[in-house]
Amino acid sequence: MTINGGISFWHATNATRTRPPRAPLTGDTTADVVIVGGGYTGLWTAYYLKTSAPDLRITVLEQKFCGYGASGRNGGWLYNGIAGRDRYARLHGHAAAQRLQQAMNATVTEVIDIAAKEGIDADIHRGGVLEVARTPAQLTRLKAFHAAELAFGETDRQLHDATATRARIDIADAVGSTWTPHGARIHPLKLVDGLAEACERLGVVIHESTPVTDIAPRRATTPYGSIRAPFVLRCTEGFTAGLKGHKRAWLPMNSSMIVTAPLPDSTWDRIGWTGAETLGDMAHAYMYAQRTADGRIAIGGRGVPYRYGSRTDHDGTTQPSTVAALTRLLTAFFPALAGVEITHAWSGVLGVPRDWCATVALDHATGLGWAGGYVGSGVATSNLAARTLRDLVLNATTELTDLPWVNHRVRRWEPEPLRWLGVQALYAAYREADRREAATHTPTTTPLARLADRISGRH
Repeated sequence: MTINGGISFWHATNATRTRPPRAPLTGDTTADVVIVGGGYTGLWTAYYLKTSAPDLRITVLEQKFCGYGASGRNGGWLYNGIAGRDRYARLHGHAAAQRLQQAMNATVTEVIDIAAKEGIDADIHRGGVLEVARTPAQLTRLKAFHAAELAFGETDRQLHDATATRARIDIADAVGSTWTPHGARIHPLKLVDGLAEACERLGVVIHESTPVTDIAPRRATTPYGSIRAPFVLRCTEGFTAGLKGHKRAWLPMNSSMIVTAPLPDSTWDRIGWTGAETLGDMAHAYMYAQRTADGRIAIGGRGVPYRYGSRTDHDGTTQPSTVAALTRLLTAFFPALAGVEITHAWSGVLGVPRDWCATVALDHATGLGWAGGYVGSGVATSNLAARTLRDLVLNATTELTDLPWVNHRVRRWEPEPLRWLGVQALYAAYREADRREAATHTPTTTPLARLADRISGRH
């Protein structure tokens, strides 16, 4: 029987999550920095601020509990991708975007090193990232992607043909792949919990069960009181639309996952995957997967991409049709898994800006700052964003504050029903494009997908 919801599989399997809930806010108070959101961005920001300036009074406000959102539901990809790099190259030049990419490459190591320093056991295995092509059109895109990554300085990336790909992971119909060492598998919730505990050891105050209803210059308001602070940092990612005045800022895109029961050694002998690489593909409606520390496969994709009115779920429950679609995708990649038990299914939201560019910003005139819009690449990007927010709050001019994504402004999403209609049409187009490319074996991307890219603002 599949457990559908319950936040995520990661919550169900985190044996360390035994502490009582943290107390909510209990009245008006003050701080030097108030951080809204107890996920990766908020916790990393609190951590780096407190280690750099120990005297700062830092308070984190979380509406449910730390790791309730994407930080506790994602695919466990700690990797060097960042949303918007190509656009930043067009806006600020190739060299500026290359510096951003180099910072992301280094961020993977930074997260691993801090986890080790703080004694956080998050099932981290640095096996890199393998992205595969399973159709001729995907192979064309994969080769172009590989060449682009080399052009941004990733000289340690490798390109594999079909034989070398299937020797690494035996994926049905694989025709090629590209691999980078700048990636690792993690148990995402264990990282959240360890990071929150590290923050508290440093003296950061975390209030859970404390929803923020309004953010204003130098003040965050909750049903239980307000906190006044020189700096108020919005670190709410996919839940940003729930804040007053931010309904159309970032679109909360749904992503869903399933996970198998632990697989026997005989199945792993057939599949391979001994390097525990994180796994993705070059489809337009792309997938992502990992081999978990306890010998399962966790695989995800978009499912139903968006809920009308920027609504978000409550407990991670996903549609049965999405569970079925992800199960079909799993067995398409690995036919030997036909009939395998799916133990958990869940969903969550990620933040998508209108131009698909991650950003980090701070307005010193108002004290308001924010970071996010990671478009699904937030496990590592949140760490880089947090270190950048730290430097901005401390008014330090550094290599990080000079990166091209700092203080980038994005126009708002269209009002409903245009927003809902546009996203539904977009992903219907991407799925149809994938079907056409698989059926026709054309080596070029279908015009339908190129049109969807232009309309969506992704390219």
